[in-house]
Amino acid sequence: MSKILLEIDGKQAKATQGMTILEAARSIGISIPTMCCHEKLEPYGACRLCTVEIEAHGRTHLVAACVYPVEKDLVVRTRSEKVNKTRKTILELMLAHAPEAGALQDLAKEYGADEAYLDKDPSFCILCGLCVRYYAEVKKKHAIGFANRGTRREIIFIPEIASKECWNCKECFSLCPTEALQATFLLTEALMSSSLSREPASKD
Repeated sequence: MSKILLEIDGKQAKATQGMTILEAARSIGISIPTMCCHEKLEPYGACRLCTVEIEAHGRTHLVAACVYPVEKDLVVRTRSEKVNKTRKTILELMLAHAPEAGALQDLAKEYGADEAYLDKDPSFCILCGLCVRYYAEVKKKHAIGFANRGTRREIIFIPEIASKECWNCKECFSLCPTEALQATFLLTEALMSSSLSREPASKD
């Protein structure tokens, strides 16, 4: 298979057809932050933290490195002024939801993001989709899903499936960057236990 040559932060990278900018960057030791990428899952492009600046066909624009495919002679900048400003804004939005998440706090220090920039009641979930996608793509179940849209969007456990699949599994817990999934699970478990306790006993 022929190699695709591109430039990332001044370094030449050799990639193959189908690789993303994120994969090409990692292959030459260049780190690009991401919250929604996992080696077992298909690229998703939800968090946008992996935004990079590319120069192609005489034009410069921002793209998500985890979903953008490599191209011949592509020039990529992972830490330009535009990139840093974009990541800072994204991190501040995430911190408004999950101000105590360690992974976010470390990146916030690096990019100068202020967790007090937005006044918002934290939901602790940044909607990275890792848990939803893990159950759908790896476990081939749909025990977790998204509910509502826009600012009201949230993750939920599907009780009738979660009661059979999740109680003894919890594989996706370690994927959650903010621990919101664990809190949602405990709440769902408590609600289900309460519901079962209120059910009338069956008569013989």
